[in-house]
Amino acid sequence: MIPLLTADEMRAAERQAIEGWGIPSLVLQEHAALGALALLPPGEPLQVLAGPGNNGGDALALARLARLQGREVTVWSPFAQPEWRADAALQARLWKGLGGEIEGAPDPAALMRTWRGWVVDGLFGLGTTRPLDGPALTWVRALNATGLAALALDLPSGLDPSAAEIPGEAVHATRTACFGAHKVCHGLLPARACCGEITVIPIPLDSVPKAGMQVLERPFLQPRDWNAHKGTFGHVVIRAGSLGMSGAAVLAALGALRVGAGLVTVLTEPEVRAEIAAQVPEAMVGSWQGSVPQGTDVLLVGPGGISQVPDWDGPLIVDASALKAGEGNRWMERPGTVITPHPGEFARLFNLPRPLLMDERLAQARQVATGRPGVLILKGAQSIIAGGAQDELWINPTGHPGMATGGCGDLLAGMVAGFRAQGLPMREAAATATWFHGAAADLLPGVGLLPRDLAGLLPGLLRA
Repeated sequence: MIPLLTADEMRAAERQAIEGWGIPSLVLQEHAALGALALLPPGEPLQVLAGPGNNGGDALALARLARLQGREVTVWSPFAQPEWRADAALQARLWKGLGGEIEGAPDPAALMRTWRGWVVDGLFGLGTTRPLDGPALTWVRALNATGLAALALDLPSGLDPSAAEIPGEAVHATRTACFGAHKVCHGLLPARACCGEITVIPIPLDSVPKAGMQVLERPFLQPRDWNAHKGTFGHVVIRAGSLGMSGAAVLAALGALRVGAGLVTVLTEPEVRAEIAAQVPEAMVGSWQGSVPQGTDVLLVGPGGISQVPDWDGPLIVDASALKAGEGNRWMERPGTVITPHPGEFARLFNLPRPLLMDERLAQARQVATGRPGVLILKGAQSIIAGGAQDELWINPTGHPGMATGGCGDLLAGMVAGFRAQGLPMREAAATATWFHGAAADLLPGVGLLPRDLAGLLPGLLRA
């Protein structure tokens, strides 16, 4: 997992180091500046943009250290008379003590046409919460228009460190020197696209920062015992498929089988039983008889037009047609349950406005799932896993827009059931399935992929 910190969480970690451990804030700043300077190609002239706050202090420290290395460095400020604050004020004095000046220019666009080398963006950092305006906006627009290589200190100016969305104009950095730990803007699109190549610069903190959000990394799966058999890996029962929608049942069954479930039974409507059986000979296919059979380890309900969830107190995945309006809280209060809505289904489930932006999806997922035993997979770009009696949000980084096609969700639901049948806890099963689902898509073109194509790639990914 890669923790993604909000500005408040990062400040808390720094405050603990300064007040609890006793390390001076200037030492943190020097470590940050040294690490960032090491990312810049040697010998290149540097144009350093410094704002009045701590980010500007980082920039001034980098400028001083670069000057001491004998590099050609010029410091610029968009503000006519910068009011340096806190540590930045001391860094400004140290820079001037080396004979350095802090330059300004009435026409930054014309000025930047004469620049060469790298630009260091130290205008704004953790304190940014609103769109840039005034002189800072003028300078950032001018910088973006030049195409010059830019190193952002901690985060590109204009981004909100705690948000996925871009408030307005932001620096398009070539590289970002991320101080101490990833922030939310470093891990989530669209803000992530402004950061370029991200390098975490270690700074001396006395504890690992706590984060309420994490990005999934490649899951580790335990190897199978040499004497394992099909009964070892669970029995998935799928209540799915109706006239005209038999394909959803087929894809759900393929999802469970391709991730390694030992047995898969599809219980469907009588009129489509034969066509489902013909497409998935590896599954047992029968007509629904009104009850969940003995020996079921996991039940998946909903793909292909099935809306009624049977009485069943075991592990349950509720998908597609079974996600009925207003029933979200019911499922989130049920232990051993995963619900798999896309944003439209999510809005209906919880009687909420449809979340359009990533930050809205994060806030609503946290609202409905925090501390509850049920698990939510809020599907879409950067799917969110929440709940399971935990407070953290997990974000899936795999996949691409080519997955926006009918049937992908049915395959995913089957994969969740398959991983749960093999013994993974519900939240881990949801996260593992979501990661591999997107990773399979990442092996395919962005347009024209079929969910069945993803299923065929899963064994290779699992083996790797």
